[in-house]
Amino acid sequence: MAETPRTAASEQVRWLDPAEKDAWTGLVSLVYLLPPRLEGPLHAECGITLFEYLVLSHVSEAPGRRLRMSELAFLANGSLSRLSNVVKRFEQRGWMERSPDPEDGRYTIAMLTEAGYELVQAAAPVHVRAVREAALDRLDADDHAALARIAEKLRVRPVDLAGSD
Repeated sequence: MAETPRTAASEQVRWLDPAEKDAWTGLVSLVYLLPPRLEGPLHAECGITLFEYLVLSHVSEAPGRRLRMSELAFLANGSLSRLSNVVKRFEQRGWMERSPDPEDGRYTIAMLTEAGYELVQAAAPVHVRAVREAALDRLDADDHAALARIAEKLRVRPVDLAGSD
């Protein structure tokens, strides 16, 4: 006799209790409602999106202001095709350049130009103000530690994801 395959519908559902529902609703709200609060000031003052800022920021912090496109896509939490479109626009504006990786030609290196570095320097204070206003200044040191601990437990920080293949 063949066994019935287990499906989500046939498994016992562990419904969320009120505390779990509050926690989940809070997390979903953070994920969906916080990014626009961070992007608004960047767009208004610098003409860039949050994703574009993250791209510029990660490259600006890399040695020699150079980073492999694949690593950059990972760090900025975007697909390689999305990143390629953004970097193409950045190249047209003189903010970035791309070149083959001299160590391994299968990869492409994104490099921040001086104009791109000036842009990220101008955008960084705007971003930090938004981060403080939207989140960090409303929390105390224990809350900051709790957020870091939760992100670590959920393995959602780039350092956690890098080793999770």
